Amino acid sequence: MNTYAIGSSELTYDLIEQLLKDKTKLVLSDEAVAKIQHCRDYLDSKMEDTSKPIYGVTTGFGSLCNRTISTDDLSTLQENLVKSHSCSIGQPIDETIIRLMLLLKAHALSMGFSGVQVETVQRILDFYNNDILPVVYDRGSLGASGDLAPLANLFLPLIGEGEVFHNGKRFKGSEILNIFGWKPIKLKSKEGLALLNGTQFMSANGIKALIDGWHMVKCFDLIGAISLEAFDGRIEPFFDCIHQVRPHRGQIETAERYRRLLEGSEIIAREKAHVQDPYSFRCIPQVHGAVKDAMYHVTNVLHTEINSVTDNPTVFPDDDLVVSGGNFHGEPLALIFDYMGIALHELGNISERRTAQLILGQRGLPEFLVAHPGLNSGYMIPQYAAAAVVSQNKMYCYSASSDSIVSSNGQEDLVSMGANAATKLHKIIDNLKYIAGIELMNAAQGLDFRRPLKSSSYIETVIEAYRKEVPTVEDDVVMKDYIESTMSFLDKFEVEL
Repeated sequence: MNTYAIGSSELTYDLIEQLLKDKTKLVLSDEAVAKIQHCRDYLDSKMEDTSKPIYGVTTGFGSLCNRTISTDDLSTLQENLVKSHSCSIGQPIDETIIRLMLLLKAHALSMGFSGVQVETVQRILDFYNNDILPVVYDRGSLGASGDLAPLANLFLPLIGEGEVFHNGKRFKGSEILNIFGWKPIKLKSKEGLALLNGTQFMSANGIKALIDGWHMVKCFDLIGAISLEAFDGRIEPFFDCIHQVRPHRGQIETAERYRRLLEGSEIIAREKAHVQDPYSFRCIPQVHGAVKDAMYHVTNVLHTEINSVTDNPTVFPDDDLVVSGGNFHGEPLALIFDYMGIALHELGNISERRTAQLILGQRGLPEFLVAHPGLNSGYMIPQYAAAAVVSQNKMYCYSASSDSIVSSNGQEDLVSMGANAATKLHKIIDNLKYIAGIELMNAAQGLDFRRPLKSSSYIETVIEAYRKEVPTVEDDVVMKDYIESTMSFLDKFEVEL
């Protein structure tokens, strides 16, 4: 895929992931150009009748909605809006999220209900295609009138303000426009509001979290299977029959995946002395499966959101309507992001318990997974580290969506806090990477004590690749180095099956 025509189809999670992976260039479809121009022409004609105020077009914003703006000042009004609202603070956000914000906003505007100029949308695509990434910070949005502050920072460079990253360097907005020979966009009525109202910051963070979260789901499935082998666990809890009588999609998929991961294993097939495994092993299909089901739900809600018009007011040229409503409100996203955070946390919760089981000195494994415990502490303290970040993730599972602080002098009196719900997902996932790395270290070490028995061919291939990066621990080593090496291994490892 060399180019993708914005407005030619709905965006999906899979399509977006492919666009990012292939670094596909974006163009405006003919249909999108026609819709955008049709809406802009209608709004221009509507402006000829100045007797009726239109929110955000001929009036101020928020609690200033009753202040009428003269026709001569309408462009200045929109430019002032972008400048005054550029209040995102904190740390610069991930470049992938910036790309996603540009993509999602261009797609939303291409639907032809926002009243923007074609050249404004085209400039957004120019930024995306030339890897010009505006500097946006990770805090400042209430998820109320959408993501006002971060979107303002995102679009400051369009008018020659703000800053951008390009080719590893930081430029002023005016500088980057000069480099590419572009003039600043002269915003027309309603355009600043169309750029700033919307849920693209929340949505972009959510999509990035989905991409990273699904990778973690696959990693924990694989690592859990290795731990099951190291713990000499039983295969019966993964039989299809038990899941068909409780047919949750994720549960069935997880059990089926484990049967494939463990197919041909000498360890799983041998006779067991024990009749039952602890929950952290026996209930993997139920727990990992529930996480997958939560992720599917988040994906479905996000699919609706990113293919929606979320700025305000909404312009309906064919119905001769300009309607001020609340499509920018982030409640649908705030709720699912809190849900997603809780679900992802459970991956770490059950993982740390498997790690703890492996170091107890049970089922023929030495205490703390070293041949000479006492002289060596072995894998004692990595479990501490995993427990610490599991506990921290419980703090991040606080429901951001249950909070609200009144803003805009009482006009925006219930806000979603969806941006906070979205950004804390990355913190949860960062901690999951540590937890996954620590479990893999323990699982691989435990598997060494099952030799000469072999696991499945796939797991043996994974372990062989892993051992090239992180060796078996014979005597105490600096564990932090091994944890980081393991995390690096997982980050670049493409989980199959």
